[in-house]
Amino acid sequence: MLQVRAATPDDIPAITAIYAHAVAHGTASFELEPPSEAEMAQRQRALLTAGYPYLVADFDGALAGYAYAAAYRTRPAYRTTVEDSVYVAPHLHRRGVGHALLDRLIAASAQAGFRQMIAVIGDSVNQGPSIALHAALGFRLVGTLDAVGYKHRRWLDTALMQRALAPDTGIP
Repeated sequence: MLQVRAATPDDIPAITAIYAHAVAHGTASFELEPPSEAEMAQRQRALLTAGYPYLVADFDGALAGYAYAAAYRTRPAYRTTVEDSVYVAPHLHRRGVGHALLDRLIAASAQAGFRQMIAVIGDSVNQGPSIALHAALGFRLVGTLDAVGYKHRRWLDTALMQRALAPDTGIP
């Protein structure tokens, strides 16, 4: 059974392991070295302190994935726009974990007052499932940045997708 809930500091070891695998073996993240548990805990604290949603999915009693929203850019004019991140344990890909996490993250971000969500999807050529996941939840492809990262001995593109979280009222 899949359950999505707010992340806690106790989830950091499993979150770190999931992310370490993504960094070491994948191209969704452009980080080259997996961060430590201490670094991942600091990142989580910073996001939660700043009021961003940070969620985890439990599947049959184990942490199956995590998702969070963060500032899209640091300048004040971007303060109502967030960037999403979703990572799923490799043995649980294509089982609905990412969909459940992103769906709840969209709702939590809207409830927190954010207006737009941006997906910055690494290695757009090989991230078909990530692009499909975001499209299924209302994101639209708004551009591709060609060959902006270098990892695993090749140049990687980044796909940008966007979704409104709230209607445009014209009032900030």
